Amino acid sequence: MSPFLLFSVVAFIFGMVVGSFLNVCICRIPKDESIVSPPSHCPRCSSKICWYDNIPVASYLLLRGKCRGCGARISPQYPLVELLNGTLTLLLFLRFGPTLAFAALFLFCSALVVITFIDIEHQIIPDEISLSGIVIGFVLSFFLKGHSWLNSLFGILLGGGTLLLVAYTYQRLTGKDGMGGGDIKLLAMMGAFLGWKAVPFIIFASSLVGSLIGISLMLFQKKDGKLAIPFGPYLAFGAVLYIFYGKPLIRWYLGLSGFGQG
Repeated sequence: MSPFLLFSVVAFIFGMVVGSFLNVCICRIPKDESIVSPPSHCPRCSSKICWYDNIPVASYLLLRGKCRGCGARISPQYPLVELLNGTLTLLLFLRFGPTLAFAALFLFCSALVVITFIDIEHQIIPDEISLSGIVIGFVLSFFLKGHSWLNSLFGILLGGGTLLLVAYTYQRLTGKDGMGGGDIKLLAMMGAFLGWKAVPFIIFASSLVGSLIGISLMLFQKKDGKLAIPFGPYLAFGAVLYIFYGKPLIRWYLGLSGFGQG
């Protein structure tokens, strides 16, 4: 096995192991519980989960999705998060290699995984993640090649300011809150990590995908347009899409629209 292939396998396994910890964050942060203590346990019978029952994905399959102690069903969210984070880690490693950029974006994407699953279930984006992410993203900008602190600062201001303006305008026009403060802080965090140029792309991609999925869900469920759909997962999708395909897609769009020609 070549060293690069070996490191790729290690990156995937490491991502899944971290994904197991992310599951703890997803379950406990919305409840204001410690993510350190007590150790992992079954929520039904409270029996401690042994290390051999806590191996990412493999333990879920071996236990057939049930607690060893009481037989309660284990949510498929657990292996899904582990596989998702493992896959993202592998793709980041293949794209950036063993660099500081890889480490920074690994941290960023892991935070997006936690935010996505919490927002889907609870429709909240924890300040513990978004606000600390803004600070961490800005600090890292001083050390990342090709990503200046000014780029990060403008990303924070543009990301947070854009959605703040949208939320304010919507509230003034309708008298209702159409966007939560969590989304505003999340986009500011994305600007801190990815820079200001990523913000328009993320807004466009997330709005497009969110609109398509939202309309489809409303038609399928025959709702009257008042279906509450969290926006955080769509922002997360837009950010990940930008990391891997943002610049080629922007160049393709500009070429298609005629900008930059002649």
